[in-house]
Amino acid sequence: MKIKDLPKIDRPQNEHPSAGHRKRLRERFLRAGLDGFGDYEIVELLLTLGTPMRDCKQMAKEAIKEFGGLRGVLDASYEELQKIKGLGPHNIFGLKFFQALSKRYSKEKLPRKITFDSPQAVISFLQEKIGQEPKEHFLILSLNTRNNLIRHDEISIGTLNASIVHPREVFKTAIQALAANIIVAHNHPSGDSEPSREDIEITVALKEAGKIIGIEVLDHIIVAREKTFSFKNNDLIV
Repeated sequence: MKIKDLPKIDRPQNEHPSAGHRKRLRERFLRAGLDGFGDYEIVELLLTLGTPMRDCKQMAKEAIKEFGGLRGVLDASYEELQKIKGLGPHNIFGLKFFQALSKRYSKEKLPRKITFDSPQAVISFLQEKIGQEPKEHFLILSLNTRNNLIRHDEISIGTLNASIVHPREVFKTAIQALAANIIVAHNHPSGDSEPSREDIEITVALKEAGKIIGIEVLDHIIVAREKTFSFKNNDLIV
C-alpha cells in the first residue's frame, strides 16, 4: 500500500485547525505559569478568551509590534486595538477584561491598614493606584500622626491646573478626615516624571495653605509608569 492510499485522519468535526497549538499554550501556562512565554504568546492567549475558534497568533504579533510590547497592548484603548487587522469586539474582550481584572486585583490586594513608614511604601501605593492610568489623576493621602493612611481621595481627573486643584478642595477632605499631615500626588501618563511649571506652582500654593490651616504637606509625588519624582527629595518642599 502506498502512502497516498492510507486513510486520512480526520480532525474532529468542530475542532479548529489551531486547537492543538492553543491547547499546548494553555497546558504550558498551567504547568509553569507565564515563565518562558513571549509577550505575543500572552496576548495570543488573552485574545483566545473571546474567539475560541480562531487563530490569534498573527494578530497578537502585530499588536505587540504596533504598541511596543505587552504593556502597550494592555494600555491601548478599544479604538486603538481595532486598528489591528482582524481584531474585533470579541477578541478585544479578553484584553480589556484582563486589564480591568488586574486593576481590581491590585486594589483588593492592598492591606486595609497602611502605614507609610518609608518613601518606597508611598511610591508602591501610588503606583498601584494611578501608575497605569491613561489620564492624570490628582490624589490626596490623609495621614494621622503616626503616618497611617486614614483615607485617600481623588480631587480631579484630567489635565491639572490651579483652578481645579485648589487648596480649598484639597484641604476640605483632609479636614474632614482629621488629618495631621497629607501627601499629594498625581500621575504623568506620558511617562515623564519631571514636574511642570504649573505642578511647582500648585505645590507651593498647597504648602503655604497647609501652614495656615495647620496640616503639613509632607510631599508631592509625580508618578510615571517607570519613574517617580518627589518634591521633598528634590528640595522643592521644605
